Amino acid sequence: MPKNLVIVESPAKAKTIENYLGDDFVVKSSFGHVRDLPEHDMGVDVEAGYQPVYEISGDKVKLVNELKKLAKDAEVWLATDDDREGEAISWHLKEALNLPDTTKRIVFREITKSALLKAIEQPRIIDIDLVNAQQARRVLDRLVGYELSPVLWKKIRIGKSSLSAGRVQSVAVRLIVEREREVDAFESKNSFKVTAVFDLGNGKVLQAELPKNFEKESEAREFLEKCRTATFSINGLETKPAKKTPAPPFTTSTLQQEASRKLSFSVQQTMVVAQKLYEAGKISYMRTDSTNLSQEALGKAQTQIVREYGADFHHKRIYKTKSESAQEAHEAIRPTEFSDVQVSKDRNEQRLYELIWKRAIASQMADAQIERTTATIGISTTSEMLVAQGEVIKFEGFLKVYLESNDEDLADDEEQKGMLPPLSVGQVLDLNTLRAAERFTRPPARYTEASLVKKLEEMGIGRPSTYAPTISTIIKREYVLKEDRPGLERNYKEFVLKNGSVTEGLKKETYGTEKAKLFPTNAGIIVNDFLVNNFEDIIDFSFTANVEKDFDNIAEGKLPWQKMIDNFYKSFHHQVATVESEKFDRSLTTRELGEDPVTGRKVSVRIGKYGPYVQLGEAEEEEKPRYANLMKGQLIETITLDEAMALFKLPREVGFFEDKPIVVNIGKYGPYVKFDEKYFNLTPADDPYTVDEERVIAIIEEKRAAESSDGLGEFEGSPVTKGKGRFGPYVKHDGKYYSLRKGLSLETITLEESIGVIKAKREAESNKIIKEFKENANVKIQNGRYGPYIAFGKRNIKIPKGVEPASLTYDDILKLAE
Repeated sequence: MPKNLVIVESPAKAKTIENYLGDDFVVKSSFGHVRDLPEHDMGVDVEAGYQPVYEISGDKVKLVNELKKLAKDAEVWLATDDDREGEAISWHLKEALNLPDTTKRIVFREITKSALLKAIEQPRIIDIDLVNAQQARRVLDRLVGYELSPVLWKKIRIGKSSLSAGRVQSVAVRLIVEREREVDAFESKNSFKVTAVFDLGNGKVLQAELPKNFEKESEAREFLEKCRTATFSINGLETKPAKKTPAPPFTTSTLQQEASRKLSFSVQQTMVVAQKLYEAGKISYMRTDSTNLSQEALGKAQTQIVREYGADFHHKRIYKTKSESAQEAHEAIRPTEFSDVQVSKDRNEQRLYELIWKRAIASQMADAQIERTTATIGISTTSEMLVAQGEVIKFEGFLKVYLESNDEDLADDEEQKGMLPPLSVGQVLDLNTLRAAERFTRPPARYTEASLVKKLEEMGIGRPSTYAPTISTIIKREYVLKEDRPGLERNYKEFVLKNGSVTEGLKKETYGTEKAKLFPTNAGIIVNDFLVNNFEDIIDFSFTANVEKDFDNIAEGKLPWQKMIDNFYKSFHHQVATVESEKFDRSLTTRELGEDPVTGRKVSVRIGKYGPYVQLGEAEEEEKPRYANLMKGQLIETITLDEAMALFKLPREVGFFEDKPIVVNIGKYGPYVKFDEKYFNLTPADDPYTVDEERVIAIIEEKRAAESSDGLGEFEGSPVTKGKGRFGPYVKHDGKYYSLRKGLSLETITLEESIGVIKAKREAESNKIIKEFKENANVKIQNGRYGPYIAFGKRNIKIPKGVEPASLTYDDILKLAE
């Protein structure tokens, strides 16, 4: 039996820690929580002071029994993460393993030998206040979800899956819905921006602009006319020193924001990759709202900066965190060893590590010293002046390493200013062009995952551990879509003064292109409006922020957690009962659009079990109503009568080919052609409402030609074809794509080689499933539509008929995974 048993929550963390501790220590993983509230019951005894009823998860029974045996004759050290969730995991372990209250609890913010040995020298017992803060969050969220979700099912009958509501997730959806409405209500205003280009000789140019825009087209043209005979000269040159200061080291939210901007990571991806780096001992703990650095970290950073860049580049900085809840004893996210530059062969891990390293190092470097020059350019025929600005870096400072990205909603035409060419006061300038181009104000920017996190943090809603799961939940429940959307084309006017004459032109530009933005769905809007109308307190921004402060007070021992729950629950429960008794409001799910101009029948837009649709006619009429699904991106609250009537044009028969009809329609995956019981996708350039017979036949023949030339033969009764996609050459079999390995080419590949590729990929995927299964901390047995199954991560494994789910052991489940 081991002398010392260390229990952590993650296998990867266990493996790293085991490398640092001696033979007297055995390190085991709990694979996350071992106990939780029951899955199919509320699990909170309201009458007994909101006492939670915990149970050991079905997939953790065997593991708990193994840990009990190991703990029987050993000194137990609970070493879960140093936050409320980690404290709760340790407490649940203590309860499940029947350990004494004096069981040693050790905490550390980085997995290094020195941090571990220091923690072992300074053990404590479980902090029940931190546990209670986590319990309060869990119980409150369970009460809200368990009582509110059935109300949604009864009052809003939409979609295939059950609707649900949550305290933080509903606030996040509300922000996205309200931003969408701001965008929809926005009225763009135009103005004219004036820019100039001057020739200075020897290939050098000077760019300048008028520091104001003209609101009217006539004013812009009049200004250019005034300048036709003008002399332009330098009236003044002003040079001022300036400086740029580095940003503080990363907190959870700032890391999520910057990884989104610089690496295009989702919030969830950032946290997964950061967790791996932490568990490998490469960075400090990744859930934090502190910008503080320890004295040890400050010393390591100084050593690295002086060695790499010189003493002039170092500047010690102590950052104080703005967040009231931040614990300065905790640290910002930083490397454990500043001297380590390359830490992983995994591309994403290395990229995120480099971002963390650069930000932390830059925070301890000197300011960048800058010289800014402003030139004012006089115009002899008007009192208006043009302005040219430039800057030169006199000392790089922290810019040698890192520059924080701007928020995406900054003007995209704001350019980095370079150094101005040599100029002198009184210098006469030779005008090349003077241009007045029409510009349009832009609506508020839709949220990205990162900007939503920033907004939630600013409002005091949520904590570092909640941002990623909140966003994942609202996307998974299809209240919100994360997607790219193409821009629209518009004309803009431009006046150009060149060689003494003014010309007018009409140009085109694309505007409103969206990249990885969050859009509310019809279901998200309806659920949000229902909650705002009936449970405004639940998704009130200040209420949600105050709840977070209550959790903080519980964690500090200032507020009994049952009292906090009681203050909330009594009025909430009464409101639920009131809303349940009220009549169903159909206005949330139905909107009248008008009448069909041809038949006079009513046209409405609705949402039902299979999503949003438009309806022509009423069920009571002799003629049956007609239905058409809304297109992607169309919303119930904004669709017009004309847009609705256009939907009834599909499906449409566009002609015949080989004596068979050709039908164009729009399906789940976009516009398509149906011919001879086969389906052919239209390209983004093809409009399903206007595409003609000739074009559709061409699409069919192109697809046929591609299939005939790509066929390799059959395997397991299904054809094997080859092709080239966005990720390179592949073979296709039974609806799946298999990338070609190195050494194989599309031109020469045989059926036998293709089968080898397919089998190798299958084996690799099988091994990957088993590895993920072994390492996954959230393996559950659940009941689904088609019977019981094992769920882990995004994978599901069906349990064979005749096998009793409750009797399955961990080894049994592993065999099924194989």
